[in-house]
Amino acid sequence: METICLTGSSIDSAAKKAAQVLKNGGIVLFPTDTLYGLAVDVTNPKALQRLRDLKGREKKKPISVIVSGVDGISAYAQMNDAARVLAERFLPGALTLVLPATSKIPQEVTLNGSIGIRVPNDAFCLALARAFGKPYTATSANKSGRETPATIREVMLQFGHSVNEIALAIDDGDRKGRTGSTVVTMVDGVPYVLREGAITKEMLNDT
Repeated sequence: METICLTGSSIDSAAKKAAQVLKNGGIVLFPTDTLYGLAVDVTNPKALQRLRDLKGREKKKPISVIVSGVDGISAYAQMNDAARVLAERFLPGALTLVLPATSKIPQEVTLNGSIGIRVPNDAFCLALARAFGKPYTATSANKSGRETPATIREVMLQFGHSVNEIALAIDDGDRKGRTGSTVVTMVDGVPYVLREGAITKEMLNDT
């Protein structure tokens, strides 16, 4: 596994290298505005299966995806007025919106026709989305059922020998003390918090 340590000037070049790994069907370990995540090409079934095997994740569980901006969400999910209000206030940021998926999203990452979409407030994530040009997975960098480690080294220790399945790691330092994104479903047209994270229910209720 190759590791790139990010600096302010290396974000774009690291994103281009990571995008090429995704295009080749590989797995990228990357930083977000919350914790570390694992990225593969959402449209590559073999890459998705390798990701599930690495995490020990059941096939029936959905996988959230990252897009480059709020304007890009509507290509992959159906936005209603309530979702637009939340997106305009909290995105880019630590919010995952669960919305009805469009036909551009493979069923392998959906649940009951819905997809979780993120636009992280992180320079590398957004640079990778631009360089790749398609959604990529935003699943946490951990074995299913275990806590997400705060550092690249801790991720490597948790995965053990299977870490060799990861082609590229982007190291942006310690994520200790950060929590995951808040997950809000909008499938029935009304916001409902599935998981409270960095954005609290009180913050959501102020919208």
